[in-house]
Amino acid sequence: MNIGQAAKLSGLTVKTVRYYANIGLIMPLQDNQTGYRSFSEDDVAKLQFIGKARRFDFSINECRELLSLYQDKNRPSSEVKALTLEKIAQIDSKLDELTRLRDQLSHLANHCQGDGRPECPILDALSRS
Repeated sequence: MNIGQAAKLSGLTVKTVRYYANIGLIMPLQDNQTGYRSFSEDDVAKLQFIGKARRFDFSINECRELLSLYQDKNRPSSEVKALTLEKIAQIDSKLDELTRLRDQLSHLANHCQGDGRPECPILDALSRS
């Protein structure tokens, strides 16, 4: 199938599919004369796998590692679990940071009168170093 069909079936954009092929995450067959790529059902399955992993915020390198583990039928599941637990810890850290930022912004918004006066504690806080 062509890149447009592969993109549609995998739920990704053509640009994303092309990028994943260019960096070697997937290896579609390429016609030497035309340069067009031909994608198999296996390529689409890998693209779907990568797309799901990216939605869980796995990096390209982490996706490469997960894909390698997925393809290795003799892999220990402990490696996959370790990667997943590491990702959960990263997400937890981001959540903590976002919660702190939200709390700080809420505090600033609560102390701003939001009226016609020019005084604004939000702008004051953002301008301090």
